[in-house]
Amino acid sequence: MAKGPVRKPRKPAPRPKQRVRTTKLAPSSSGTSLFDRLASTEVVDDGLEGRFRLNHFMAQCGVASRRASDELIEQGRVSVNGAVTKELGLKIDPIRDRVEVDGSVLKPEKPTYVVLHKPKGFVCTSATREQKPRAIDLVASVRGRLFSVGRLDLDSEGLLIFTNDGAFADRLTHPRYGVPKNYEVVVRGRVDPEELDKLRGGIWLAEGRTSGARIRIRRRGAERTYLDVEIREGKNREVRRLFSRIGYPVLRLKRTSIGPITIRGLASGRYRFLTNAEINGLLAASSEEEALDGAAEQGGADARPSGQRGRAPRPEGKRSPRGGTQSAGGRGRGRR
Repeated sequence: MAKGPVRKPRKPAPRPKQRVRTTKLAPSSSGTSLFDRLASTEVVDDGLEGRFRLNHFMAQCGVASRRASDELIEQGRVSVNGAVTKELGLKIDPIRDRVEVDGSVLKPEKPTYVVLHKPKGFVCTSATREQKPRAIDLVASVRGRLFSVGRLDLDSEGLLIFTNDGAFADRLTHPRYGVPKNYEVVVRGRVDPEELDKLRGGIWLAEGRTSGARIRIRRRGAERTYLDVEIREGKNREVRRLFSRIGYPVLRLKRTSIGPITIRGLASGRYRFLTNAEINGLLAASSEEEALDGAAEQGGADARPSGQRGRAPRPEGKRSPRGGTQSAGGRGRGRR
């Protein structure tokens, strides 16, 4: 019986490569993020011996916020090196330890830095149940879990930075670094220049005394006054509350810059990525102010350059029944 031709075994078809979603990310040059520490070959001695709180690591990996990460830990959905843990304060080594959530291994996200021109009518929140339009939805095409650096209220507009780098956000928002933030402000009424001196020197709000503001009058009309305002803190609705205290309600507020970053050329509702030079400029602005504060502590208030105001000392008052110092506004430290 004749034998037919011998067929060679068919080679298995090569599997298609898995499609990886890519996005344009601004390279990180800050060196402050967890991603940078893991990518670095140098040993970083920051007093933590390379260990991070578990919820911090989960937030840097884009799982959820730190508070929501704690809930996942309590639910028993997180394991470290194969063992389920419910310890909220647990510290892990992101290089040596293997962290999993629902069976998926976590890896830190690459740091991302985005600047948005926020329009009016958008709120700064990441809450999924929020009914009002959210500013974070305007940067929804950017991959990863982002959060806003500071906030602008519903009726305010202007520059807003989003990132997933917590250390970077702290450098821009913490009062000790004093990164300048500039605003264009329109208030109702014809402002008396002497009234502005109160704001320049600092006034008392519920959280304490403000560190003062730089204010320049651009134009004064019979019913409205147009001003440029610079502050170096980030109290809740600070600019609006400052002018309300002296009797001039804010009609329009627009943040035009944070440190060296401006919204010039960026249309309302649009965003762009920060460059390495801009990231370094923001970090330099915070480092410069921190150095000035240190010099002022050693050499007194005169160590600061003219025009840069430090926090005014709290006036001494009578002791409150609860043991706190009672200020002129009637609020004691013990009730803060």
